[in-house]
Amino acid sequence: MSGQPAPRRRATIHDVAAEAGISRGTVSRVLNDEPYVSAQAREAVEAAVAKVGYVRNAAARNLVTQRSRAVALIVHEPHSVVLDDPNIGNILIGTNAVLSQADHQLVTLMIDSRRDSDRVVEYLRGGFVDGAIILSARTGDPISQAVAELRLPASFVGHPLDAPDIPYIGIDNAAAAEAIVRRLLGTGRRRVGMLASGLDRDSGQDRLAGFRAALGDLFDPDLVVRNPFYSYTAGVDGMTELLRRDPTVDGVFAASDAVAAGALDVLHRRGVDVPGQVGIVGFDDSSWALRCTPALSTVRQPAEDLGRRAAQQVLDQLGGTDRAVGVLLPTDIVWRDSA
Repeated sequence: MSGQPAPRRRATIHDVAAEAGISRGTVSRVLNDEPYVSAQAREAVEAAVAKVGYVRNAAARNLVTQRSRAVALIVHEPHSVVLDDPNIGNILIGTNAVLSQADHQLVTLMIDSRRDSDRVVEYLRGGFVDGAIILSARTGDPISQAVAELRLPASFVGHPLDAPDIPYIGIDNAAAAEAIVRRLLGTGRRRVGMLASGLDRDSGQDRLAGFRAALGDLFDPDLVVRNPFYSYTAGVDGMTELLRRDPTVDGVFAASDAVAAGALDVLHRRGVDVPGQVGIVGFDDSSWALRCTPALSTVRQPAEDLGRRAAQQVLDQLGGTDRAVGVLLPTDIVWRDSA
């Protein structure tokens, strides 16, 4: 004999029925919170569940209901950006709060390669989630196409130009970018560059469009430095390149606060006074903005509310509510000392 105790047998609904002294059907109705069950029977079942240690078999329930009660948050970003971007964390918090209230589980899926995309597509086809929230989708995104083909209840945070007819929640990136760049120009800047990121998605494209609209005849394409990611490193590399192209630059619009933080560090190391010689503004009003020295002028976007509203759009579809086309939430300019 091995001397090891036998595994403990899992309590079943039959054990609950026997302990409560009522039929299995009545137990099932209580556990599924169905009507037409007496208070006495409900109390007896609840006491029996506690005594025998019954735990509901979610897998069996899902086979019956054809629902997993799980919703995927699909994040199209490299792992380093996910860990470094406070907006993603706040969107996740907002999403989870709404799903948790509705007794749904959030499943986070990160995409950093084509292999990841293929794996996630197969996961969605397997029916492991009831819906999906798609964050930072790129143009030509295979995930978006798979969600549309599967008719999976879904919501975009943002809105890719080639996106299928799926509800979305976002902000007016172009108008917000134009507004803050106009305010930067109002401080007397005339050689203004942009550290542009995320140009393979709607947010990056729209922020560049807003920058260009604000500058009008002052726009110089040579003063736009491009990088794929909204990251601190993109700011360091971008600011270095921008100063190489034109050392007389006196204003900078960074496509995110993380990018602006990297740019500020380059300026500090070179002894450039901010905002005396160069004014700089960012986008997001994330925790990066207050970590910067001087504190960063930026656009505040409601990241947590974006997650909440996206989750609610998915739950509405699961509940049979007609799908909304899309919603844009307001943004604000937060003016601090960097400009």
